[in-house]
Amino acid sequence: MTTTTAQQQLRHIVHLRFELPDPARLQDLRPLLEQVTPQVQLLEPDHAVLDVTGALRFWNRDAAEIARLLQLRAAAHHGLRTAAATAPNPMVAAMACVLTPPGHLTTVELDAVAAFLRPRPVRELTGVGPTTARLLIQHGVHTVGDLAGLPLATVQRLLGARTGRTLHDRAHGHDHRPVLTEPVARSTSAEHRFTRDELDPAQHRRALLDLAGQLGTRLRTGAQVAAGFTITVRYADGSTTTRTRALPEATHHTTLLARSAYDLYESLGLQRARVRSITLRGENLSPAEHATRQLTFDHTIDKTLLIEAVQDRARRRYGTDVIKPAALGHPAVRWRYTSM
Repeated sequence: MTTTTAQQQLRHIVHLRFELPDPARLQDLRPLLEQVTPQVQLLEPDHAVLDVTGALRFWNRDAAEIARLLQLRAAAHHGLRTAAATAPNPMVAAMACVLTPPGHLTTVELDAVAAFLRPRPVRELTGVGPTTARLLIQHGVHTVGDLAGLPLATVQRLLGARTGRTLHDRAHGHDHRPVLTEPVARSTSAEHRFTRDELDPAQHRRALLDLAGQLGTRLRTGAQVAAGFTITVRYADGSTTTRTRALPEATHHTTLLARSAYDLYESLGLQRARVRSITLRGENLSPAEHATRQLTFDHTIDKTLLIEAVQDRARRRYGTDVIKPAALGHPAVRWRYTSM
């Protein structure tokens, strides 16, 4: 037995879904949950995940009994009905909790994980979005069991190497993600100030590309993704215009962030505006490991993202300015030759 497998078998995860009248109240529940275990991760707007592995001996209870205790305390102290599920890993616990009515508890034991997952529709598997689900169904993969029954190489040919391996592992009930106890920053921003009030839309777009690159690098370094985007344009007279938009999918890829930034910029309809500065803010941040990228059937995007990974490695080693888009390079120097 490998160390990874042993660690997975020893895990006991509780997933809770609260009936909150106000999503802002989720943070109020943290002290109650941390009375049971410090391994608590809040998932907005109304979910919480707890790793109670280390708390079993202290409470002299199993994971299901701890989940019932949490349901009782949430009702007694906050008047909340709570759906709960326990499982050997966060993915199975989350999938079981979605199927559990408020006030009830579902327990999936380690030896029952395969039986629980096998009949579930493939679209319910963590990481399978609408586009991926349609592609799998077109190839006769309707359930998680169908996906688990395919050879890894076949899944990777359909979905790509990284996504294919991840979903193949999850279809077999494997999920090694930890419960993250530290809260994730909710937003991050970058600002570009022009040396003079700028009229040229081409320079505005050049600044947007640079800002998207800064945000993308920062998000990837922090293993985060952004689900929303805000652009703020400050003009020569000091006034500002702000636009906010939810991204089609949470991402940390510079190419996708830049496209959204361009779309937001175009929505402003600027006509001969003297722009003093532009600020981009990535919002609703979450851990990158919880995000999925939908298939686009556009191979140029896949190539761009592979190049981006190479660029990140080079920048970590040689500095942030070692590689940049051609549009952000210095203007070409024009040489003039003189005949002698």
